[in-house]
Amino acid sequence: MRLDDCHNFHDFRELARRRLPGPIFNYIDGAADDEVTYRHNTASFDRLDLMPKILRGAAEMDLSVEVMGQKLDLPFYLSPTALQRLFHRDGERAVGAAAETYGTMFGVSSLGTVSLEEMRRKHKNPQVYQFYFHKDRGLNSAMMQRAKEAGIDVMMLTVDTITGGNRERDKRTGFSIPFKLNAKGMAQFAIRPAWGINYLRSEKFSLPQLDEHVDMGGGTMSIGKYFTEMLDPTMTWDDVEKLREEWGGTFCLKGVIHPDDAVKAAEIGCEAVVLSNHGGRQLDGSRTPFDALEEVVDAAGDRLDVLMDSGVQRGTHILKALALGAKAVGVGRAYLFPLAAAGQPGVERMVGLLKDEIIRDMRLMGVEKVSDLTRDHLRARK
Repeated sequence: MRLDDCHNFHDFRELARRRLPGPIFNYIDGAADDEVTYRHNTASFDRLDLMPKILRGAAEMDLSVEVMGQKLDLPFYLSPTALQRLFHRDGERAVGAAAETYGTMFGVSSLGTVSLEEMRRKHKNPQVYQFYFHKDRGLNSAMMQRAKEAGIDVMMLTVDTITGGNRERDKRTGFSIPFKLNAKGMAQFAIRPAWGINYLRSEKFSLPQLDEHVDMGGGTMSIGKYFTEMLDPTMTWDDVEKLREEWGGTFCLKGVIHPDDAVKAAEIGCEAVVLSNHGGRQLDGSRTPFDALEEVVDAAGDRLDVLMDSGVQRGTHILKALALGAKAVGVGRAYLFPLAAAGQPGVERMVGLLKDEIIRDMRLMGVEKVSDLTRDHLRARK
């Protein structure tokens, strides 16, 4: 199977499965507990049907949006995710370059594997910083100041990871950073030697946003321990409000589901919320972002930008979210699988295919601009 054989999410996933050691593939593919929410995230889009309007003469297609003060050429962006150079040696470098090629937004995580300064120097397209809230308030301030000095456009505080989710696939293989694989996990690395050769030939794996503060690579701190020991489960709205004031720029909360929380975010001055359940990787059984979208838009969409991620695999998924009132849609696994399978060419192929799907589907819907999509283009399936 080659990159040219990939035409959708499932093809990229299969190519990544063939090329990655099992523990790493399952880290990307896995979710919390019984993975019920993971499955529901994508299935939720099937509950609404698209209602095309014919003979509208859709010719010049405009896919651009403005979200959080940033202008994007596409109505979807590449959500910040952790550990990208573990999946492919180019990691965030490949993702940022692909995003810039298509004029859309990408993000760097606190658990990113390339420094946010390097990514900001290299790329002029909008860049967000996915920030985790630590028990050490001084560490929070230092990391935020660093992001300011780097010229980051948007601070995206993740609020659904105050403790790690129960990801049982990782427990079965022994996956952690640094690696502490069990026998089954090591055997799966042995049957994918190409990954290991590339990993050993690449620059040393690191987490540059945290290396000055936490020893993640020397055996004293695993990713699981990072979430359970360093992040602050007592974070409150008062903490968020202080953090937003300290940042002083565009501020977004990622991980909102309840409309009351979106209203509260607007009240304390946030410019946006991202409806997300972390791709099903945190609280299994939680409501899907797409199912929550209409309620949140109605409650707070006139006061802040509402975005969503989790479960997005198709252009039609993106159109349905936009029609419900989302300003833009984030994709995660949808670019991580092609990244893992083929680096920057893989990510660019995925983004290009999604763009083509959206253009084709907008024409079939009878709309020329993203802003033309409304709830009148949707009907609940009975």
